[in-house]
Amino acid sequence: MVSRRVELGFLEEAVAWRLRSEQFPCKVGGRPAWLGEAGLPRPAELQCGVCGEPYAFLLQLYAPLQDRPDAFHRTLFLFACPQPSCYRIAGPAPGSLRVFRNQLPRKNDTYSYDPPPEEAAPEELLHGSLQLKCGAKLCRVCGCLAPKRCSKCHKAYYCSKEHQLRDWKAGHRQSCLQSDQLQTGVPDHKFLFPEYEIVIESEEAESPSVSETELEDLGKSGELAPADNTDDMSGSVDEEFLETMAKHETQDDKIFQKFKERISLEPEQIIRYCRDGEGPIWLSGKNIPQESDIPNCLCGGKRVFEFQVMPQLLNHLKVDSLGESIDWGTLAVYTCADSCNRGNHYTEEFIWKQDISSS
Repeated sequence: MVSRRVELGFLEEAVAWRLRSEQFPCKVGGRPAWLGEAGLPRPAELQCGVCGEPYAFLLQLYAPLQDRPDAFHRTLFLFACPQPSCYRIAGPAPGSLRVFRNQLPRKNDTYSYDPPPEEAAPEELLHGSLQLKCGAKLCRVCGCLAPKRCSKCHKAYYCSKEHQLRDWKAGHRQSCLQSDQLQTGVPDHKFLFPEYEIVIESEEAESPSVSETELEDLGKSGELAPADNTDDMSGSVDEEFLETMAKHETQDDKIFQKFKERISLEPEQIIRYCRDGEGPIWLSGKNIPQESDIPNCLCGGKRVFEFQVMPQLLNHLKVDSLGESIDWGTLAVYTCADSCNRGNHYTEEFIWKQDISSS
């Protein structure tokens, strides 16, 4: 996914072995398939800025840069707070969402120099490990860096007290001293988003609209009937009606109509990717960021648009509730134009949330 053409992402049922880190997946939900093992985001960086609770992993996109040897492998990771009330504010993600970038050269200490195999992994590798190759431990609940461990068994690790308590209630109190169950018996904590693979396809050219010449041809052939000039009043009424409708059509209406027309050919798309090319398509004229609203990277360089998350993804996350639900119109992600190399550490990038206009 490095072309300036628009690439679309669609969801497919997850195949476990294809979502492992060594397969460099694009995926939604489950636990993150970390790229580099050094410099993972710390627990404090993965806490919601609104409620203070730990984030859940939302999605990741594998987006290498072909002209950059130091970004031969490159993945973007998006995290989201699972609390619906944290999404009330639009604009720069107010702490409910964060995005990180990580990149590696082709020759590195973690992955083979050769492409990953295109067949199922051995049976013993089908289940993701809660320990990285470098020895770092991952949280049993969310799969993020886990500096805390159970004081009884000393074998279960967590990112936070909140997740240790969640795991204890979910069954660790029974399996704590049964070490054989710690890796194979991780319970469903009802915290992670449903897991899917993201498959990427190029966006096809838009269907051309009917041109003025075609309209004239249709009129001549009789398929587009001309106005009946015998009734002057009917013609004037039509013109007045159209003029009235045009006046009532707001700029938001026009932008939303353009949004609907653009996605109508592929209504199931959940990702639109076009790094430093075509920008995001917006749902509304309200709350669109200006260039000055996009902060520079930590390196001081400019950020550019890379991809957007479409509202269709919400249909697959099972976040509906009787009260509030996680919600957005679209999420636009901006990344360092230079894709700066920070020593294989995870670099935070910028995300903008636009809500669906209430009008």
